[in-house]
Amino acid sequence: MSLLLCLQEVAGPVRSAAEEHFKLWGDYSLSDPWFLLLVPIGLVAVLWGRTRAGRDRARVPALTGVAAGRTLAQRFAFAVPLFEFGALALVAVALARPLRGSEQTLSESEGVDIAIALDRSGSMERNDLDPKATRLDVIKDVVHDFAVRRMTDREGAADNVALIAFAAYPQLLCPFTLDVDAITGFLKALKPVDNRAEDGTAIGVGLAKAVAALKGSKARSRIVILLTDGENNIDLITPQDAAQLAAEEHIKVYTIFAGRYVYVPDMFGNPRPTEREIDTSELQGIAQTTGGRFYRARDRADLEKIYAEIEQLERTKRVEHRYTQTFDLYPRFLALALGLHLLAWLLGASVLRRLT
Repeated sequence: MSLLLCLQEVAGPVRSAAEEHFKLWGDYSLSDPWFLLLVPIGLVAVLWGRTRAGRDRARVPALTGVAAGRTLAQRFAFAVPLFEFGALALVAVALARPLRGSEQTLSESEGVDIAIALDRSGSMERNDLDPKATRLDVIKDVVHDFAVRRMTDREGAADNVALIAFAAYPQLLCPFTLDVDAITGFLKALKPVDNRAEDGTAIGVGLAKAVAALKGSKARSRIVILLTDGENNIDLITPQDAAQLAAEEHIKVYTIFAGRYVYVPDMFGNPRPTEREIDTSELQGIAQTTGGRFYRARDRADLEKIYAEIEQLERTKRVEHRYTQTFDLYPRFLALALGLHLLAWLLGASVLRRLT
């Protein structure tokens, strides 16, 4: 029964509560190395037991001087003490409690909840960020790449992202999610408003909607990235009032103005680009009030750099916990020791039996 139990243990290492006190090599160590002192003691005991005085008394005087061949028992007489010593040595190693260690690292980090607020007013159809695409198409490309990186981040933690679109009125297109496909789908379907009654640039209202979406968040870090291509022209909620709401909720707001030119109608009513500088003071005020930053993007490259910078700024600390698991290996040595002991006993009681 004992042999069966030991062999059952040999099937795999058992998790141990012992500590590593003596390092051997690689992942292997000993918990109680002083038990190895039993090895030389066992060697002395076996040798003493096999060399007791009186062994010559078994010789027959009448056969003295007669040359006789060595028997099988005589030729392999060393095997029994060798196996006995091996068994004792293995028991000593088992008592020394050999261990195999496995060091593991557990990383913990908390994601950032990010509300992306995008202007989709009619002016987003301009193509001054990229001659081959509208402003909104460029913005959708850059925001998509940013969202995918943040939502599948493995350096820190994956972030929850929500998508809000605004013109004259705000709309929560996608609540906070880790589903990249959901954000991708809503971004792909996003278009500038085509109804004049819905057109406009309600920056304050759009920001207030993003703040409302973040109110239920329990994340340690909550931010809004608000992008527009125009000045606020709807004061249902002013940009400064919305910024104050965000500050009270400890929500940081990054504001981006995207556009190279300011367009004004010509004598025929068609929009034409001008070098007039747009008033970005309200966007700067929002960023200052909430502890964020204001950015100006004049082309696709600028926009990509801006989102890359925000990505680096908004990182939560990564906490690593290192721990070591140890596994007992002594059952294997006990099983081998028991096997050698039984083998020595069987040989000593049969083919290698000695009378002295």
